Amino acid sequence: MTLQKLIEQIRKKKSLLCVGLDVDLTKIPSHLLQSEDPIFEFNKAIIDATHPYTVAYKPNTAFYEAYGVKGWQSLAKTIAYINENHPDIFTIADAKRGDIGNTSTMYAKAFFNDLQFDSVTVAPYMGRDSVEPFLAFEDKITILLALTSNEGAFDFQTKMVNDEELYKKVLRTSLTWKNSQNLMYVVGATKAEYLKEIRKIVPNHFLLVPGVGAQGGSLDEVCEYGLNTDNGLLINSSRGIIYASNGKDFAEKAREEAQKLQQQMEKWVR
Repeated sequence: MTLQKLIEQIRKKKSLLCVGLDVDLTKIPSHLLQSEDPIFEFNKAIIDATHPYTVAYKPNTAFYEAYGVKGWQSLAKTIAYINENHPDIFTIADAKRGDIGNTSTMYAKAFFNDLQFDSVTVAPYMGRDSVEPFLAFEDKITILLALTSNEGAFDFQTKMVNDEELYKKVLRTSLTWKNSQNLMYVVGATKAEYLKEIRKIVPNHFLLVPGVGAQGGSLDEVCEYGLNTDNGLLINSSRGIIYASNGKDFAEKAREEAQKLQQQMEKWVR
């Protein structure tokens, strides 16, 4: 799944929607718990229902790692199902990895070679040599945490360092790294007022934007300030879609919520 194909899918579906597959066994419909693999069965139903309105899926790996080997197997089955049945949809491993070079290379191999994700989220705190091993996979995308949607983002990310906020230094510095054209950036929807400044630094890169919906971010504000000529946004919704119902109609309700968001996005897609 190349960036050009992603851009084409956005225009074809008139959607910027990324669905977060963050599966909590305490929240999924109880009738699924009797199946051999409840997580995969839940994901499969959500994917089958929402894919017409969706251009990306983003499992947060913590929701799978928490269940040990079985959870990791469910993740592998989920990504294989998407790749086989919906190869036109972009996949994101929301893993927030980042370590010294050799370790980052192994993380990258795990998500890119073994699981066959199109992209992975990476923390930039350890700098260039912790990120470039991911960027070395030239047909894959590395999604760098830039300005996140959580309250604690203000602890570090917006602090002034030599007259400039730290997140801006992260953005500027990352552009000097090898294969930086394969970077995306995480920018929380709850920080929409910062998007103008961010677009001055990275006008052409994609932004992955969580925080619309349950966290209170404004979709219209994100689109107004974040879109570029290629659209350049993936707007994530997790709980608002996948947990729209915990009954047997959960997939249908998820489809309805995904369609509502796609319809709100349609007027913005260029």
